[in-house]
Amino acid sequence: MTDKYIDNAPDIVRAVVIDPDIAHAAEQRAAPRLLEDSRLDEAIGLALALDLEIAGSLSVRVRKLNPATLFGAGKVEEIKALCEEVDASLCVVNGSLTPIQQRNLEKELERKVIDRTGMILEIFGRRARTREGKLQVELARLEYEKSRLVRTWTHLERQRATGTTGGPGETQIELDRRMIADKIKQLKTELDEVRRTRALHRVQRKKVPYPIVALVGYTNAGKSTLFNHLTRAEVVAKDLLFATLDTTLRTLKLPNGRSAMLSDTVGFISDLPHELVAAFRATLEEVEQADLILHVRDVSNPETEAQRQDVEQVLQHILPDLDRGRMFEVWNKIDLLDPDSKEVLYARSVTSRDAQKPLPVSAVTGEGIEALLARVANLVDADGEEIDLVLEPHQGDALAFLYQHGRVIARHEDEDGKVHVKVKLSDMAYGRYERLSNAQS
Repeated sequence: MTDKYIDNAPDIVRAVVIDPDIAHAAEQRAAPRLLEDSRLDEAIGLALALDLEIAGSLSVRVRKLNPATLFGAGKVEEIKALCEEVDASLCVVNGSLTPIQQRNLEKELERKVIDRTGMILEIFGRRARTREGKLQVELARLEYEKSRLVRTWTHLERQRATGTTGGPGETQIELDRRMIADKIKQLKTELDEVRRTRALHRVQRKKVPYPIVALVGYTNAGKSTLFNHLTRAEVVAKDLLFATLDTTLRTLKLPNGRSAMLSDTVGFISDLPHELVAAFRATLEEVEQADLILHVRDVSNPETEAQRQDVEQVLQHILPDLDRGRMFEVWNKIDLLDPDSKEVLYARSVTSRDAQKPLPVSAVTGEGIEALLARVANLVDADGEEIDLVLEPHQGDALAFLYQHGRVIARHEDEDGKVHVKVKLSDMAYGRYERLSNAQS
């Protein structure tokens, strides 16, 4: 995606970040938001992810939502004065603006304005690497731009007349709306093909019965760092919002000798634009198909509880039928806590009433990782039956298969060299074992 909001600009764009505090507005009925300082810090983090130079920031209390500019006339003047004082060419508003509000603010402030949705779309456009990711971002961008054509084309006259009456022809905005609608239709068709291909890959993976373990969580919660620690992979892990976007799968070796597939997904964020929520539905199908879901939380962040609610809301919106019994929380970044706070956290995890108690870990130091792997191994083995098997001495491949695709509970060899094994296997794995065993007989 092109840099729509900062194109033809100097290498360094100076910006002011404005956070509208709408919690006190009479019209506001939204869910509780992050605290004021945290909202502003998060907005600055998003702006930094776009390589903007933050020249100033301001939290503006909004008591009445102005349909024309969101802010009242006095607040608009205050914002304009700040922009002029710090010589900023871009104003970032940490909220959703209607096309009219965005156009009017640009007129009043005499500089470009970008809202939270546009900012996140810009970041996603820069970070997407796979074909699927790029398609999803482009679809979200077009859905967003579709409603803003009135802002883009207000300066154009009607095009030449058509037909025999000599009346006015199609306006440029109508032509562009049709063009965008055609492009959206094309992208949805391509994404359907991606979804079909992904479904085929899942079918192939199920033939090799590796359980799927998915990581979900707020952006910057440390999912990619944990993913790298568990799988010894090299997925990009930076202290940056949305450092990774595309779903990544790697093999995870469990303590009982069994293998699983670990999936790292895109991070969530408060007020995630609905265009992106819809577009990334295909990516998050990996979560829906997972045997186990680990909700990774940054417990060192003072807003960890609000972040947890945001993740739950997005999951509920995208995957309303998701079985919460397959999910438990991983409390990450305990290495950033002082000893007293860490002790309190461990006490909370032990006394938690959740069916699957949360596990405190540090993806950086490795603290708690062994307990996490043991929990994962135990839960992915919950399905299947315990079977007693007897293998001939030459059936080494079949024995190796049992260790790789099941959980060997007991094993001993008799005087004849036969191996007696008690193993827990899924029905699919047992069917594959029988075919392998018969071939070696």
